Amino acid sequence: MSEITPPENTDAQSGSERVFAFFRRKVLSGELRTGDRLPAERDLATQLNVGRPLLRESMRSLAMLGLVDIRHGSGAFVGKADISVLTDFFTFSLAQEQNVSEDIMQARMAIECQAIRLACERATESDLDRIGGCLTALIKTLSDPEKGGMADFRFHAAIVQASHSQALVTLYKAISELLMQNHVERRRVTHKTPKVIDDLVESHRQVFLSIVEGDGDAADRRLREHFAIGDELRRKSIIAAFSRGGMAE
Repeated sequence: MSEITPPENTDAQSGSERVFAFFRRKVLSGELRTGDRLPAERDLATQLNVGRPLLRESMRSLAMLGLVDIRHGSGAFVGKADISVLTDFFTFSLAQEQNVSEDIMQARMAIECQAIRLACERATESDLDRIGGCLTALIKTLSDPEKGGMADFRFHAAIVQASHSQALVTLYKAISELLMQNHVERRRVTHKTPKVIDDLVESHRQVFLSIVEGDGDAADRRLREHFAIGDELRRKSIIAAFSRGGMAE
């Protein structure tokens, strides 16, 4: 696991690092907002003590992340970060770690348990309709691991969306590729066991009802029970599959 360290002293930073640090500092402080025009290239290069070719290269890198919008003939403007870039980063980075599935599950629990509490307070009728629709889709796709896994993911993603917390939604989207993969893999293991499927449906139904009821404590408890049940059902399904002679089918 990588060590968490504070930003390096700017005196020791390279030219490109100074450009990124400047941009990060201005955005975090609120001095620069989406749509704001950045200083002219000559002025910015002088301010940061970097060459203009290096500044252009750094700005192109920021543009690839969606953080800068370079308009030829007009200048450079603050853009809005592309979440898909962050998703790709997390996917590639975490996929190289050991026990990534367990790690992702822990992150998912942390995000969803807070999100469901907020959803109980903030969910609109539209949010409830969306979550209910995802539950219906989940029930209709129980026999299909691929579609069922994706329906399961969308159900939980809709809960996070209903939290109306941009930070939680962004973090959830950042690990969405790994979450979708995890949902599908779990469904492949469990979809042929009727008892598992019945419990899966009831567990999701109880989670949904807790949001409708608007009881944050009950919602948090039911969601944690849902995670625990899901893990136990997955274990039982694996044992049952091997008891039948393996999982080759």
